[in-house]
Order: sequence, then structure tokens, then C-alpha cells
Amino acid sequence: MKSFLFQVSCIFLFCLSAAAQVNDNKIRLSVLKKGIVGHTFVFGKWTTDGNTETHLKYLGSVTTTKGKTYKLLTSIWYWGLSHRATSRILIYSASNRYIGEYNVGSVYDLPDKLTNGNLLFHNDDNPNCDKYTSTAITLTGGLPKHIFIKCKRDEGDLYDLTSTN
Repeated sequence: MKSFLFQVSCIFLFCLSAAAQVNDNKIRLSVLKKGIVGHTFVFGKWTTDGNTETHLKYLGSVTTTKGKTYKLLTSIWYWGLSHRATSRILIYSASNRYIGEYNVGSVYDLPDKLTNGNLLFHNDDNPNCDKYTSTAITLTGGLPKHIFIKCKRDEGDLYDLTSTN
């Protein structure tokens, strides 16, 4: 009996997470289809009652030297009683197919913009980092498996690409 209840609980939790993922995919695709660079779209409204809020910003697209085109979004998902945030750099193909993402540690580790094939990170708002230190990550050679975002001199954080490929 315990095994049956455990299985039913697992299926229920899987269905809940799958529904949330479908909703996320729909709002991400709506932002990609609009194609407005630099504008933040807000979906939902965070509350202490359990409602969540997602901020999506389309950074633009980059074409690699091998001819692949990637579209990039930043995503901030606010959730939980203490208003936690899950921050990601989302990567899509030219045809809006999900490719992968970099899960970054905080909203401060999201890029400010994509310019000439470079993801630009500035520490202007990060109280823990040197505001004069910045990072540029070149994407024209393809998607790096790891990105290092500087905080102070040679200190910073390393993030891995989670990919479907």
C-alpha cells in the first residue's frame, strides 16, 4: 500500500511540474516571437500565497562562424515565501527550438546585453562585486560548455551549459 501511495504521489508531482514547464515554454516562445530586444516581459505576480512571477528579456540573436543562429533570453523566476529567484540564460535555435541554458547563481549574474556576438556582463548593481569589473563572452565560435563571470579581478563564478544536444 505504501508503495502504491508513493507511486501515485510521484506521478502527481511529475504532472504538476510538467504543466509548469509547458506554461514556461509558451511564455518563452511568445517573447521570442515578439522579438523585441532589451524589453523585459513580466508574467504572473509573485505573492506570499504561492503565486510565482517570471521576467523574460530577449537579448537578441548571434550567428556563429559555422552559420548556426542562436537566440538568447534571460529568465528570472520568483517563487517561494521568501521571494527566491531562479536565474537562467536560455538558448534557442533560429526556429525557436530550445537548445539549452546556463543556470546562474543570482539575478546579478545575468548578462546585460548581447552585442556583436558577445554576451556582456556588468557588475553595476551587484553589491558583492567590483562595479568596474565586467565580462564579455564571445558566442561567435559556438556555445561554450562553461562560462566564467568575473566579480573581482580574477574571482567570479563558473557556470555550465545544460544542453539537450
